[in-house]
Amino acid sequence: MSTYKVAILMGSPNDRPTMEKAAATLTDFGIEADVRVLSAHRNVAEVTALVSTAREEGYSAFICGAGMAAHLAGVVAAHTTLPVVGVPLASGALNGVDALYSTVQMPPGIPVATVAVGGAVNAALLVVQMLAVSDAGLADALAVDRERRAAANLAG
Repeated sequence: MSTYKVAILMGSPNDRPTMEKAAATLTDFGIEADVRVLSAHRNVAEVTALVSTAREEGYSAFICGAGMAAHLAGVVAAHTTLPVVGVPLASGALNGVDALYSTVQMPPGIPVATVAVGGAVNAALLVVQMLAVSDAGLADALAVDRERRAAANLAG
């Protein structure tokens, strides 16, 4: 059983159906998923409190989902050196394109890995790949998962 813990944050309860896919994927690899609804704009103090102590609390990474021109992943990345993966979510008039741009266009020194609009499964798999760099068991599990997805033609 893994000792890793990943925080999955989303800006709205409406984002839960997409972001739960990341939680389920992490759970499949034995990684604890701490799922929370925290807005970068409405709960900024709670976000920064969680993020600023995350390493000491045993977190390994963050996956942040937000729609429109939200900046949840950027706010999180500004307050931690842990990996942050942003999931732009489809919403509003631009159907996620604005979320994609605001997530991927981070200033130098504050990186946010960004997946496709709605790509919560890939966000989780990317975190697993990062953790597997120094964990042979996870690396093996990833290889098996990759083969299973290929055989089933699962896109995510």
